[in-house]
Amino acid sequence: MSQATPSRRSVPGHTGIGPGLFLLLSWTVIATVFAAWTAVTALGLAPAALPSPTAVWARGEALFRSGALGAALLASLGRVAAGVALGTFTGLLLGVGAGLSRYGEALVDRPMQMLRVVPFTALTPLFVLALGVGEPMKIIVIAYAVAIPLYINTFAGIRDVDRNLVDVARVYRLSRARIAGQVLLLGALPQVLTGLRFSLGIAWVALVTVEVIGTRTGLGFLLEQGQQYARPETVLLVIVVYGVLGALTDSLVKLLERRLLRWRNAYSGG
Repeated sequence: MSQATPSRRSVPGHTGIGPGLFLLLSWTVIATVFAAWTAVTALGLAPAALPSPTAVWARGEALFRSGALGAALLASLGRVAAGVALGTFTGLLLGVGAGLSRYGEALVDRPMQMLRVVPFTALTPLFVLALGVGEPMKIIVIAYAVAIPLYINTFAGIRDVDRNLVDVARVYRLSRARIAGQVLLLGALPQVLTGLRFSLGIAWVALVTVEVIGTRTGLGFLLEQGQQYARPETVLLVIVVYGVLGALTDSLVKLLERRLLRWRNAYSGG
């Protein structure tokens, strides 16, 4: 008689939580905060700077109908897309070059480690002086913010691959290109995707920073206008939009992880 394969529910320590319950629990904290916000404003216990959710929703409807919210979203998404594309390409290129080669590491790693401790907010004034306040400056700042963590994770991911795997690949006489692609880069992929998630989160932070500098379009411009004209509902609306966009981009990378890392039998929580 063949031995039956144990089901996931029979594995010790597995809770058997389904995707529906997991999704429900993942929104519990946000729903609780929203309910508390609604209750506090409805009871008149909130400070004047905290408008009610209905006021924020009404402001969002007004900006959407006027076209201002849509135009701001398109402008911000365009900047983030361009900055993330440039930063991802740069971070991956430098990380792969330094990770695969000792020569590359000698040339690249020390400067990147020095730049790692310099926040992009400290370099933004320098970029403004060099490039002005136009679109190139904004894209470069976002790209810089994205490239650094992606480089760190890519380099570390490649160097964390078990050397025995490389030795086995050499025994089977795989070419250097195949070892790099099928062993080192594939083994580094989980950490690269983690770096991408981190980089996308920083991209939205960088966007806030650059869009309050000489900008007439974008979510940051709406944020600045809300502060300038004492419209807290506009400020909160933009904050909520930033949070939603950040959550959406993170979910896209998690979906990419599930598709690309099906081969990995990793622990997913007890």
